[in-house]
Amino acid sequence: MAEPVIVTLDGPAGVGKSTLAKMLAGRLGLAYLDTGAMFRAVGFLLGPGSWDWPEERLAARLEGFRFGLEGAGARTRLTVDGRALGPEIRTEDVGMWASNVAKLPVVRAFLKKAQQDLARGTSLVAEGRDMGSVVFPAARHKFFLDADPAERARRRFLQLQELGRPADLAELTAQIEARDRQDRTRAEAPLKPAPDALIVDTTDLDLEEVFEHILEAIITKAD
Repeated sequence: MAEPVIVTLDGPAGVGKSTLAKMLAGRLGLAYLDTGAMFRAVGFLLGPGSWDWPEERLAARLEGFRFGLEGAGARTRLTVDGRALGPEIRTEDVGMWASNVAKLPVVRAFLKKAQQDLARGTSLVAEGRDMGSVVFPAARHKFFLDADPAERARRRFLQLQELGRPADLAELTAQIEARDRQDRTRAEAPLKPAPDALIVDTTDLDLEEVFEHILEAIITKAD
């Protein structure tokens, strides 16, 4: 049986990883693994303040969570305990909860194993913050996307406008910068490119340009 094909897309919040990962998964016919949603789900299900719980209590709660992956491309469904994850995990508050629980070794160890279990025997595009550096270090295709915080905040602002959820641009910028500091400086698996990842600065590129650049790199390496 052939080894699963693993493509990793890492980078900070608001850089467009999710959209690009769905596009790549769809073009390549692979499953899409939204690991950020897994952290958001854990943060949401555990609730605010859970990052201050004793490790034993956290481990006991985490043990009850079961993630699943169905389908391919943008139609891939990520479930927890058989239930599809919805918009309730996509708020800015839950994003900060996710960043808080992501600092905890017990949470990272649990989700690392869950992500590796999902990829066992399944070819996929995994997007997150440490997919290429920690979770799938042997992946053949690794990318790290980055962009100026102000540009990422602007993109998020426009995205929220399209969803009918008005937001304050200055507040979004501050939230993204705060999350960057937390993600890049945490002791456990800080946000950084894998040594063999291709770094793509998307600040001055549109989505299609980034997509074509990454797709070309994947096809070239596969030949």
